[in-house]
Amino acid sequence: MESCLPILLHSLCFMSLVLQMSYALDSISAGENITDGQTIVSAGGNFELGFFSPGSSKNRYVGIWYKKLSAGRVVWVANRENPLNDSSGVLKLTPQGVLTLLNRTDGVVWSSNVSRSGQNPIAQLLDSANFVVKEGNGNDLGDAIWQSFDHPCNSFLAGMKLGIDRAKGLDRYLTSWKSTDDPSLGDFTFGLDSTGYLQLILRNRSVVQSRSGPWNGIQFSGYTQLRPNPVYSFGFVFNQNEIYYHFNLLNSSVPSMLVLNENGMAQRFTWVDRTHDWILYSSAQTDDCDTYALCGGNGNCNIASSPKCMCLTGFVPKHPSDWEFGDWSNGCVRRTKLDCQGGDKFLKYTQVKLPDTRQSWFNKSMNIQECKQTCMRNCSCTAYSNLDITGQGSGCLLWFGDLMDIRQVSENIQGIYVRMAASEVGSSFSGNPGARKSTGIIVGTVLSAVLLLGIAAVFTKYRRDGQIFGFSHQRRSEDLDLPMFDLTTLVNATGNFSEDNKLGEGGFGAVYKGVLKNGQEIAVKRLSENSRQGQVEFRNEVAYIAKLQHRNLIKILGCCIQVDEMMLIYEFLPNRSLDCFIFGLLRSSPYILIAFVI
Repeated sequence: MESCLPILLHSLCFMSLVLQMSYALDSISAGENITDGQTIVSAGGNFELGFFSPGSSKNRYVGIWYKKLSAGRVVWVANRENPLNDSSGVLKLTPQGVLTLLNRTDGVVWSSNVSRSGQNPIAQLLDSANFVVKEGNGNDLGDAIWQSFDHPCNSFLAGMKLGIDRAKGLDRYLTSWKSTDDPSLGDFTFGLDSTGYLQLILRNRSVVQSRSGPWNGIQFSGYTQLRPNPVYSFGFVFNQNEIYYHFNLLNSSVPSMLVLNENGMAQRFTWVDRTHDWILYSSAQTDDCDTYALCGGNGNCNIASSPKCMCLTGFVPKHPSDWEFGDWSNGCVRRTKLDCQGGDKFLKYTQVKLPDTRQSWFNKSMNIQECKQTCMRNCSCTAYSNLDITGQGSGCLLWFGDLMDIRQVSENIQGIYVRMAASEVGSSFSGNPGARKSTGIIVGTVLSAVLLLGIAAVFTKYRRDGQIFGFSHQRRSEDLDLPMFDLTTLVNATGNFSEDNKLGEGGFGAVYKGVLKNGQEIAVKRLSENSRQGQVEFRNEVAYIAKLQHRNLIKILGCCIQVDEMMLIYEFLPNRSLDCFIFGLLRSSPYILIAFVI
């Protein structure tokens, strides 16, 4: 028994040493260092810190990367702007709690550069990938001397804060690598912009590339892909001291992170253990409509439309000729000026990413009616919305000047009320295409039914003759294939609807002579505001007219339904009396153009 005692004591000492070494693996104390070839590993084995060379580069950097995952993806780099050119680097923790990276000549290559010091500091790599310098007896990260999460590189990890800490004077944002071989500062940044109301903005140097839209209490209005999911939860904190966006993993065994790559794409990746690889989970930029202000001021981008850009209701292209060539950047201007004397109205849009909020004002305590009244009192105010849509909605967000970077989104999450001249707004009109379509269907269905009853009566009367207004009974059910004219084509053809090209004008609108690029002469009937009805009804009426080939009806070539314009395009009749042409216009329906032969 006595002979076993020394062995037992030796074993206990060995186990104690192993435990001490295991604890020391994730941290270094003041006076200790890490040399090239040495690493520390977080307690759970998720992350590793040490020296590395990216891609084909021979430069050496201090960084943090995934340890358990075979890909070994780097998530943080200390000396990204000052690489070492050999393996002589040493990372030290000073007694004051400052991390310093020294080269062969003991020159400081990088430093954590903190102003406050602590007693018995240690630098510890946590299982979240956060490299923290703290006092030896402290566990509160809020009291940390320094932490790498306050200085992100190109990766946004669970537990990080993307945003502003006013108390510490921090602005945390992502910066891309210059290339896959060079982690130095690239051209792209992605972070929270606090000018006006808060939104995430991706920039190429100083130029805005895309943005998230404002946070509405549930999500960013332009990131419809950001919704509850089985991988991570997310949230937004906005108080007196801090403003930041964050996310947390719902399952620690399924890592996920957002990376701003060297090409300026902000992409979320998730690890799939079955394939031992990262997969693209989502992207902040999904299509061309995510390009900032693609359609210019007061334009609306819809990726499902052709062309992608249209003006908001009541607005027209600022430079129509540019729109014809697919350059929408100059945007749209009001067709009717605002009254600003209390007579203006508001048009509600839904299913849109809210405009750029850098020219906005907000108030957290107002309700939506107070918000509307505040906007009405300021002639520069062009739109308003709830700040927070949770519950019954609360707060007020006002926009001033042109409404920039609006796009159509798939979900009806939040409404925005755009200020319009009263003449541009119907009694129960909504600016979004869905609502307009519903209104058009209701009106169009009623009027079309009346028209069909009339046609049916005429058909019954003339059935024995086998003709109805000049088209045969056999052909009356054929599908219509009516060309759609682009607005810019008609603008160019008519000289921007110049007075010199006006053939006449009546209660239903004006008729202009135009010449297409192929030399064909046309007559364009531009319906007036008072004669316009729903788009669905308009289409139905045109479909019926297109089938009528009576000798006293001018042949219809097509129509245009674009940028809140409704126009009919007819063949031009140079050999007939212009006076009678106009006479027929004045007495015809809003859709039918009659030529009286003399």
